[in-house]
Amino acid sequence: MTAELEIQPVRNPITGSIRPPGSKSLTNRALVVAALSHGLTTLTGILDSRDTAVMIDSLRRLGIAVDQSHATHSATVTGCGGHLQATSADLWLENSGTSIRFLTAMCALGHGRFRLDGNPRMRERPIGDLLDSLRQFGITVSSELNTECPPVIVQGDGLPGGKVSVNAGVSSQFLSAMLMAAPCAAGPVEIRLSGPMVSEPYIEMTLDVMSQFGVHVDRTVPGTFQITPQAYQARVYDIEPDASAASYFFAAAAVTGGEVTVEGLTRTALQGDVHFVDALEQMGCHVTWGNQGITVRGASPLSGIDIDMNAISDTAQTLACVAPFAAGPTRIRNVAHMRHKETDRVSAVVTELTRLGLQVDEHPDGMTIHPGGLHPGTVATYDDHRMAMSFSLLGLRQPGIVIADPGCTSKTYPDYFSDLDRLCAAARK
Repeated sequence: MTAELEIQPVRNPITGSIRPPGSKSLTNRALVVAALSHGLTTLTGILDSRDTAVMIDSLRRLGIAVDQSHATHSATVTGCGGHLQATSADLWLENSGTSIRFLTAMCALGHGRFRLDGNPRMRERPIGDLLDSLRQFGITVSSELNTECPPVIVQGDGLPGGKVSVNAGVSSQFLSAMLMAAPCAAGPVEIRLSGPMVSEPYIEMTLDVMSQFGVHVDRTVPGTFQITPQAYQARVYDIEPDASAASYFFAAAAVTGGEVTVEGLTRTALQGDVHFVDALEQMGCHVTWGNQGITVRGASPLSGIDIDMNAISDTAQTLACVAPFAAGPTRIRNVAHMRHKETDRVSAVVTELTRLGLQVDEHPDGMTIHPGGLHPGTVATYDDHRMAMSFSLLGLRQPGIVIADPGCTSKTYPDYFSDLDRLCAAARK
C-alpha cells in the first residue's frame, strides 16, 4: 500500500451491506483455547491479519501444530491437552496486546524458559499487573528491562493452583489471560478482582469461548472466578465478524445519511462492540437488529451526546470521527485506559482532530469534540490501525483528507480500504 491515501468523498448517502472479517478478539481467544484442548479443533471465519499471524507463529514455536488456510479463512489446531511440549521459545508479538498477554499466562503452563517481546510501542505497554498475578502462583516471571512492560521472561513450571488476585483496571486482558490458563492448573484456582475492571464485555467473551470448549467457571461469588482442573475439548468453532471493524461501516451510514447493513452480527453477538450502534441511535440514527445482520440508517442532523464508552472503548475513536458532524458537542468519558493501547489514543485523536480545524478538549478520562468546519490535511496514524480506519470517515464528507501509513490497518483489517471503496462506489457517482 502507498505511504499515503487520500479518501475520496461521496456525493450521495452510502447504502449497501458488508460482512467484515472475523473478530480479532475471538480469533486469538479461540486459538489459545484450541491450543490447550484435547484433540483437533477446526476454526472457521478466522481473521487473517498481523495480530493473528503473530499469535499463530508463536503457538507453533511453542510446539502447537496450526494448519491455516488463507483461502477458506479457517485453521486446524492440534491441541496439547494443557501440557506445552516446548521447553524454551523466543516469541515476537509485534504490537499485539492480546497475543503477548494471553501467551504470557499460557507459557506459565510450560516447563522451561520463555521470552516474549515486541516492537518499541509494545515495550511501553504495561503488563506488570499480569506478572504480579502469576507471581502469586509461585511462577518466576520478570520484565527484562525492569519497566513492568515487555520483554517478559517466564520461567515456567506449570500452574499449581491456588488463590490469586488480578488487577484489571488497565486491561481486561490480564484477567482473560489468567482465566484461559486456569483450567490447566494442577489444582483448583480462585481468581479475585482486586479493583474495578475496564472493558468488561471482553471477559464475558472469554468465558463464553471457554464454555464452548467445555470448561465451566463458577461465578457464584461476585468478583470471584473459581475454576477446577478441567480439559478443554476440541470442536468446530465458527468466529463471528469483527464488531469493532463493523463500527466504521455503521459510522459511514451515520455521517453520510445513508443506510448500511453489517451481515453476520446480531443482538446475541459475543462482542460488546456491537453496542456501538446504541451510541449512534442516541445521536439520532435508526437501528434495526435483524436475525442475520444489523442495519443503521443515518439521520440529519446528528445530535451530540455525553457517553461513557468504557465497555466499548475500541469504538471510541470511531465515535470521535462521527462527532464533528453532529449539531452539538460530544463528550466521551471513562476511557483513560485507551492511553495504553497501540498509541495514546486519547491524545492522538485530540491532536489530529485539532490539526484538521476542530476545537477538541482533552480530559484525563477522554475528550469533548465540538462540531465545526473541517479543513483538508494529512492525518498521522501513529502506527495505530484504528486511527487510520476512524479518520477515513472524515474524508467521506471533507475533501482533502489524507491518511498517512494506511498499511497499518494490516494489524487487524488488511482489506479495510478496499472494502470501504466497494461500499462507497455507488455513492461516489
